[in-house]
Amino acid sequence: MLRTQAFSHLKLLDPTDQRLPRLPHATCNDQWRPCLLPVCAEATPMEPNYKISVLGPIPRDHIVTVDGLEVDKYGCVIYPCVALSNLTGDDAEIVAVTHVQKKDKGPIDQILSAFPKVRTDLISDEQDQGDVISLKYITQAKREERQTAFMAPILPRDVETLTDSDAFVFVPVTDFEVALDTLKYIKANSDGVIIFDAHGPTNAATRTGQRVHRFWIDRDQWLPYIDILKMNKEEAACSWFKNEYTEEDFEGDEEIPMDELPKFAEHCLNQGTKAVYITLDEYGCAVYFKNAQGEVEEHFVKRIRVDNVVDTTGCGDSFAGGLAFGWLQTQDYVKACYYGNAAGAQRCMGTELDIYKSLEETNAIIKKTYGVEL
Repeated sequence: MLRTQAFSHLKLLDPTDQRLPRLPHATCNDQWRPCLLPVCAEATPMEPNYKISVLGPIPRDHIVTVDGLEVDKYGCVIYPCVALSNLTGDDAEIVAVTHVQKKDKGPIDQILSAFPKVRTDLISDEQDQGDVISLKYITQAKREERQTAFMAPILPRDVETLTDSDAFVFVPVTDFEVALDTLKYIKANSDGVIIFDAHGPTNAATRTGQRVHRFWIDRDQWLPYIDILKMNKEEAACSWFKNEYTEEDFEGDEEIPMDELPKFAEHCLNQGTKAVYITLDEYGCAVYFKNAQGEVEEHFVKRIRVDNVVDTTGCGDSFAGGLAFGWLQTQDYVKACYYGNAAGAQRCMGTELDIYKSLEETNAIIKKTYGVEL
């Protein structure tokens, strides 16, 4: 496995190379062994007028922050939609796809009306089912959760008119919200890249509404239909399991050990996923993909520092949106992470939606942090 920190210059592989899988793969010249990987043609950035569909719940959230601040707001899908609205060009189309309760449809439409690029016609209240979640933060990264209402799942019929999307960003928060058949339908009918957040399949709601972690037992049924898989260390631990456990095994850390990350990522890549991103809180993000020689590369991308963390709700959702934009814009897995980190960092700077930056401002943050001009 090739390992590097992501501060060296990045080059793009020729997407017409028939040795490559469906998506073009980017490589990163190893800073310590500069002749290890081939140098290929530079990419020409496209105008960021993409069509990006964002799929998952828009929960009515009641949040209690670490500092005791109580916030009531709508979340999840809203965060990447607004982040993408700020990053993309005037002709971009960001499509929110979800199911909500009838009493929430009007307030959600009102919020998103401030962002003209965001389409709300596929926010459906027909079944009058939508998520309602309470979150109480114990630390910035740990929280207690209870879910008291549940959205209708997103099915193939919900995406039939979206097959021309450049990207599909799935941000489920509970295991029932997105059907596997929906991903299969997209793979069969669209060339859009599928970015999938594993928060959904690694979380469940009990009979009393408590939200708990669960093993993603049918993981390998999903991986061939996911191009880019994103998760945190707890979700990775739920996705990388033994054949059998002892009682003592369940008393350990809820996070995947760092030395297991490459093994888990390689398994995902061997199942058909093109890239794996595992966020590491204050340590940034680990990125895994295969290069043209079929070798798994591991890159650690440092975080973007935030001096005053206000509310971390939606950081993962925002990361997924930034990641989708970064991939479409650069066709490079490491550079895409810069945009994911930037969107996630912006999310935790406040409780409102005006914390998201423009493309020019985001590129300046990326240059300051990583020394890369985008």
